[in-house]
Amino acid sequence: MAKSRPVYVCEACGAQRPKWQGQCDDCGAWNSLTEQAPVAAASRPVTAASPARLDSIDESADSRVTTGLTELDRVLGGGLVPGSVTLIGGDPGIGKSTLLLQAAAHLSASSQVLYVTGEESLRQVSLRGHRLGVSGASVEVLAATGVEQIAATAASMRPVLVIIDSIQTLVSDNLTAAAGTVSQVRESASQLVRLAKGSGIAVILVGHVTKEGSIAGPRVLEHMVDTVLYFESDIGSRLRLIRAVKNRFGAANEIGVFAMTAEGLREVSNPSAIFVSRHGEAVPGSVVMVAREGTRPLLVEVQALVDDAQSGHPRRLSVGLEQNRLALLLAVAHRHGGVSLAGQDVFVNVVGGVRVGETAADLPALLAAVSSLRDRPIARDTICFGEVGLAGEIRPVPFGEERLQEAIKQGFRRAIVPAANKPRRSPGDIEIIAVDRVAAALDHAG
Repeated sequence: MAKSRPVYVCEACGAQRPKWQGQCDDCGAWNSLTEQAPVAAASRPVTAASPARLDSIDESADSRVTTGLTELDRVLGGGLVPGSVTLIGGDPGIGKSTLLLQAAAHLSASSQVLYVTGEESLRQVSLRGHRLGVSGASVEVLAATGVEQIAATAASMRPVLVIIDSIQTLVSDNLTAAAGTVSQVRESASQLVRLAKGSGIAVILVGHVTKEGSIAGPRVLEHMVDTVLYFESDIGSRLRLIRAVKNRFGAANEIGVFAMTAEGLREVSNPSAIFVSRHGEAVPGSVVMVAREGTRPLLVEVQALVDDAQSGHPRRLSVGLEQNRLALLLAVAHRHGGVSLAGQDVFVNVVGGVRVGETAADLPALLAAVSSLRDRPIARDTICFGEVGLAGEIRPVPFGEERLQEAIKQGFRRAIVPAANKPRRSPGDIEIIAVDRVAAALDHAG
């Protein structure tokens, strides 16, 4: 019998090689290939499957289960779907375990929940429960790392939700590799996905993140699950943002906002009031915009600082906005607005650690930079949004009327918006200034 030879698997992407090499040819990662024993494929009989007609499939049984945390339910698309698998990642200590233990405590009041910890002892979980004030909750806690044992326990208990903290600590008896390797993470996740789909149990997986901020393990892990959530926070900030980057049952890019307190995570029902710092008087370089995160309009403050360059190479730095887009906006301001920032350092920041990826931030960033350059503040009760084109035009953005309604709710009385976003009837007590060119927007900004 021929001797089976080991294979080398890339820990970054899961690609296999017959021998070790310094760099992975598929993803380019260095020193990421680890030796693993090959797994012999079992010979199984193949039988024909019976497909079902799309119009005969019953959807009524898939009613969502609320977690008891409104912000978490919002990110999930309205609650947990039975049989769904959710992956949540974030930096160490950001609050992943805290959030899930709080959700498990709320849900255990009406349903059975299994919390599996592979990193902590039962006593450590109990101490966290005391600190969060949920020690009296009837949550079933299991300290285990064997995925077969966990799947068998869940199959016998039939809970509504199984929480795995974390997927990188699980090992399968089918493999000899160490915990956290690509093959173990992929095999453990595969068994838990089969458990969820076959039994209708909702599963939440906690994933570690790499220094680049992505979830550790093979990229296929994010393709296997139904929903991928990321916990985000600025260093030293009490605010925690949970963002959906993939969701088969709801809107992607939806966010939930929490505040970290001594008693755990507290929901922030009105995040616009936190992300917008209402100064005592108008200050140069500060503009409020209405962003759209998933299904929620959100007011955020865009700040800019323009100063004389201290070197021969002016700096262009943005936090919360795409840096290449900032350079584009400054070129448009010069060409179509007659405002030159060639010899100036330009710094743009979105307050509160929010990342705005939509083009509606173009006009606010441009007006904030020009306001700082001219040392002329924009009125405190003014909001704006709009996309800036290379030809100097102000282009419309989706959900313009909903953005205006949110601004009115927060007390703003003046809005600079694209002409195509001007509603036919005024949505309330607000002056709407419709602009179609960059020059016109700069004139109205003051």
